[in-house]
Amino acid sequence: MMTDWYEKSSKALQLAGYSERTQQCYLRAIRMLAEFYDKSPDLVTEDELQDYFIFRKTETGWASGTLRICYGGIRFFFTNVLQRDWKTFGYLRAQREKKLPAVLSRKEVHRALRCVYTFHNRVFLTTVYACGLRLQEALHLEVSDMDSERMMIHVHRGKGAKDRYVPLPNILLPMLRAYWKTHRHPRLLFPALGRNGKNAAKAKYPMATSSVQGAFKNAVREANITKKGVSVHTLRHSYATHLLERGVNLRAIQRYLGHSSLDVTMIYLHLTQEGHEDASHLINALMEDLSDE
Repeated sequence: MMTDWYEKSSKALQLAGYSERTQQCYLRAIRMLAEFYDKSPDLVTEDELQDYFIFRKTETGWASGTLRICYGGIRFFFTNVLQRDWKTFGYLRAQREKKLPAVLSRKEVHRALRCVYTFHNRVFLTTVYACGLRLQEALHLEVSDMDSERMMIHVHRGKGAKDRYVPLPNILLPMLRAYWKTHRHPRLLFPALGRNGKNAAKAKYPMATSSVQGAFKNAVREANITKKGVSVHTLRHSYATHLLERGVNLRAIQRYLGHSSLDVTMIYLHLTQEGHEDASHLINALMEDLSDE
């Protein structure tokens, strides 16, 4: 029965057009519900479902982002696969946290990348930063995505199934070419290396997520960077912030990051220090005549 509902959910998610990553997250949410009650998820009642959500929120202490995935996956299963119109799904909400992401300075980015000693991880992480890519977008880059004539990268398989072009920095192209020559995979730019790197040319999948995440975590520690919440995704935030500080138009940054709304991109206005000093000087000059003297 478990396999039956898993297969039905998987098929429905594919037909709905969800990305592979979202499909995996939603299926995991359904599986965790089934394991929690130790029965097929279609046998879970609405009261049990409410108790489960309360447990995850209060006892497990899941973050709002994790809760949204949990709610989304389970809601999809019960409403689209089981066709159950439960009132619970009408008011189910996970408050979105309004935290500012961690951002590294340009010196910190360079310091961290210099502490990545394996060539494949250094090229990968440099690509993430230099092009402002999400981790999964970078992992699935293909050789044909590189447009060396226009010096652009065609990012397929982006979040929300949206394609986009991002600038390919001059310094990155020879690095990518040098790395490709070490494996010569006909399609993948960052293939799984396999044992001793000998099977990379025939790999069917990209490098493991855990590999690059671990490499960056070690590099951050060795570079003596103590900021909280630093991860591979921090390189993308840092890219956007550094572009803004250098005067790149916010609309262009939105396009390069693949954001649907400018409101999402505007968070980087809160992360940059550029212009704050000038603003303080102007405010002081403006308020001078408020003195009683």
